[in-house]
Amino acid sequence: MERDPSLLLLIPAYNEEQRIGPVLREFGAWYRDHYRGSFQLVVVLNGCRDNTRGVVEDVARDFPFIRYLEFPDPIGKGGALIEGLKLAPLAEAIGYVDADGATGPQAFYDLVKHLDKADCVIGSRWLPGAVLHQVQTTRRRFASRVFHAIVQLLFRMNIRDTQCGAKVMRRQAVEKIHSALTIADMAFDINLLYVLKRAGFRILEVPTEWTDKIGSKVTLGRTSLTMLLSVIRLRLVYSPFYRWLRPLRPVEAWLYKKLRAPVPLSSDKRVRK
Repeated sequence: MERDPSLLLLIPAYNEEQRIGPVLREFGAWYRDHYRGSFQLVVVLNGCRDNTRGVVEDVARDFPFIRYLEFPDPIGKGGALIEGLKLAPLAEAIGYVDADGATGPQAFYDLVKHLDKADCVIGSRWLPGAVLHQVQTTRRRFASRVFHAIVQLLFRMNIRDTQCGAKVMRRQAVEKIHSALTIADMAFDINLLYVLKRAGFRILEVPTEWTDKIGSKVTLGRTSLTMLLSVIRLRLVYSPFYRWLRPLRPVEAWLYKKLRAPVPLSSDKRVRK
């Protein structure tokens, strides 16, 4: 029987004590029983103010391959993933899913199976063949499609679903582009996909099985404005004009703080290839 690649799965978590326990147990049981390779699951605790850590510790007693990284102050979903991706040397494949269980263990494994065809495989809710058990509201779908149109206009990546929270990459790709990851908020996925494209890595988008969960941390107001600000910023970073905008960085930081969003990491030392 062919061996699966060693796999590191990251789950960023912010105040998820009510939802993350069953998700971790489902992933733990499925990968213990079905995965034919080394498997590790790391929960990145992002400034949690509830008992998420206690829930993770409880589940880890039954599944020793589950552990956590803890950051006492909020660093954003993107910030949590940037920190988690520093663990890339531990596995041949590194991926992530959301803490709400919208992507199940079998659906994530279906992405891993495609890594022989690409350097990064991402789940898509918008390709033919996708299975949506709970459809988003009309308002959320409209906002999603507007955001997608803006991203396509700015970056021309031709990816149907940049925001689905299920992605997996080869270790070599993560290590190559990690220093160029700077977006700490929900627009992190755009940063990740764009720098992978710029570095010449192949991205494969495949239909996935997905369930919209109650209790989403994404709001259509402040979160959407933050994501819009971040994608515009990212476009400017990779333009000839960014160096002329350095005097405006205090204003940039002020805007993020007013939106109660994590300020992007410094990009002065990023890899620009």
